[in-house]
Amino acid sequence: MGILDWFKNRPAQFDADRVSEELIRSAVDKAITLTNPRLVVLPGCHKRLAPAAGKAIEFLRALLGEMPAARPLSVEGWSAEPDLRAYFVAPTDITAVLARSDNLRTLFDKYIDLDEAYVVLGMSFNEQRVFGMALQGDMVQRDVAQTSVSFSDHRAHLCGRDEARLRRVVGAQAFEFLLAQALAEIGEERVERQELESNRSLLRARLRLLRQQGPGLGSLFGSSAPAARGEQAQLEAELLENERQLAAIGGNESALEMELDSLVEVLENPQRYLRVERRHLRLNPMNIVVERENGEPVVELDVHLARLSGATEACRAVVVGRVGRQQMAPAPTMKLADAARYL
Repeated sequence: MGILDWFKNRPAQFDADRVSEELIRSAVDKAITLTNPRLVVLPGCHKRLAPAAGKAIEFLRALLGEMPAARPLSVEGWSAEPDLRAYFVAPTDITAVLARSDNLRTLFDKYIDLDEAYVVLGMSFNEQRVFGMALQGDMVQRDVAQTSVSFSDHRAHLCGRDEARLRRVVGAQAFEFLLAQALAEIGEERVERQELESNRSLLRARLRLLRQQGPGLGSLFGSSAPAARGEQAQLEAELLENERQLAAIGGNESALEMELDSLVEVLENPQRYLRVERRHLRLNPMNIVVERENGEPVVELDVHLARLSGATEACRAVVVGRVGRQQMAPAPTMKLADAARYL
């Protein structure tokens, strides 16, 4: 199966409800295809990868179990749901976010009888220390240090016809993220090898030149024999050090072994690269954190933060929403006057 086939069939590649031998075998095949298909020439490649893939899948299953429960995501619910008002400044922002989701629009277009879809809403989570006014008993105190919370860069790319399919999509994307981390580490090793091999070629070329032109021939052109011998000795020492580093990395077969080891290491330790944290916040209507009771209305908000580490560093608040077909506005279009500014 080619690399493009995996992306065509992505939702079917992860089952959040069970871990079968078929699922592990499929995950191993996917890991090899997306990193380096030549890994299959190594003895016992599938057997060595299977336990690591199974461990990664178990981790992702537990992670998916921590996803927040699905909740309605609608313009009408903005005025009635305090948490939606915390996420969105205005109800029209919900419309704008959904309208920008090509995947969600494609899903509704593909299944014309589908009235409701499930979507993962991702947002940047921002905390900032500010100074503002606060109630202290019956008195209003100014210049009080407070924590302001805001959500921005809303995106709704991951979607499914039902919650089970949505979880499979999220699981497949998370597994691909782990493979991307392994590929980034393998890429660093490949670059190091290429640099060493290139440097070795240059050293050898310079050394051959010195041996051909000096010290005897070099003296005919006025070059200093001791200097030539000194440079030759330095080049030989550099070449030996270069050979030592290449030997430590190993030959082509050793390079494949190291790539397989890197892949196994990442899949065996998914917690290094992906985790979900839960933050409980008490916010007033201005999204200011309320640390103690002062009589003002507050919303109890559980924020789920997905943190990515490794080659990719990111932190996003995630919400699972149910979106009705009627919430989908026409796709945004660029006006000619706006387009002219980019020409």
